[in-house]
Amino acid sequence: MAGVLDSVNQLTELVGQNRLELLLFRLPGREQLYGINVFKVKEVLECPHLTAMPRLNKNVRGVAHVRGQTISIIDMGLAIGGKMNHDLEHSYVIITEYNRSVQGFLVGGVDRIVNLDWSSIMPPKVVGKTNYLTAVTQVDKQLVEILDVEKILDEIAPNDKNVSETVVEEFRKEEAEIESKMPDRPRIIRKVMVADDSSVARNQVKRALKSINLESIVVENGQQALDKLRELAKNGPIQEQIGLLISDIEMPEMDGYTLTANIRQDPKLAVLKVILHTSLSGVFNQAMVKKVGADNFIAKFNPDELAKAVRKLMDEGEEELFQAIRNN
Repeated sequence: MAGVLDSVNQLTELVGQNRLELLLFRLPGREQLYGINVFKVKEVLECPHLTAMPRLNKNVRGVAHVRGQTISIIDMGLAIGGKMNHDLEHSYVIITEYNRSVQGFLVGGVDRIVNLDWSSIMPPKVVGKTNYLTAVTQVDKQLVEILDVEKILDEIAPNDKNVSETVVEEFRKEEAEIESKMPDRPRIIRKVMVADDSSVARNQVKRALKSINLESIVVENGQQALDKLRELAKNGPIQEQIGLLISDIEMPEMDGYTLTANIRQDPKLAVLKVILHTSLSGVFNQAMVKKVGADNFIAKFNPDELAKAVRKLMDEGEEELFQAIRNN
């Protein structure tokens, strides 16, 4: 166990190589192995004293004071439809950082850390509202289920998915001003592609885009995104069809870094604007974002921040497109 705890805090250089490290754990009463990306994990510790609080979500067992911070502790088994963990004395808490917040997950036991290639991580075959998986893989011939933590957190404390009326009104005024200055300027209708393995995250982004009058094409991982972009590029310049790609970083088959690098290396796709949109808000490699050629990085999920970044890059891309048209 000491080796696992020490490894959690070590930075790796796997980012950008289409590889990841998974912390494997178990839930009480289940033989199934589960996995969570080490980059999301801040610390693993034996279950501390939990203080019950009024009006907490039923899946939150209480709060713990860890290194001067008060952290909500979520019963992972209970949150995915299983039984409550009653053996706190022999349980562990995985402290994580997702979507700009820190929380702990109560689990039965921590197994080990494994180093894998994203190409070996596959989308789950099970779908539906009761499915809490984003991916599955095999370790030593045993199935490992990777949980959709964003879905779990959204059910406990839902995010505001709407762009604020202030930002929407700001965009309306900008559009009206452009229209008054250049009434004859043609409008090019382009869509935004969204690549994310979490159904919750996909719906959040789609709703934010819809509120600023942008249509979206949604895919579930980097490989699907790359295949779709290459297919679209056969019909004509990609910048005339897709104005922007919003991509998660952690995805089965191909991660967001590798996807971005492939886009930049493809002459037909290289001009595409890319935003990396990820729950990796705690540990993040700015140098890697620059290296693969992404245009922006935004930690999930702030709809106003995302909308402003999308609008800025869409406007830049449209201006570049008009310049290219004029030059030709």
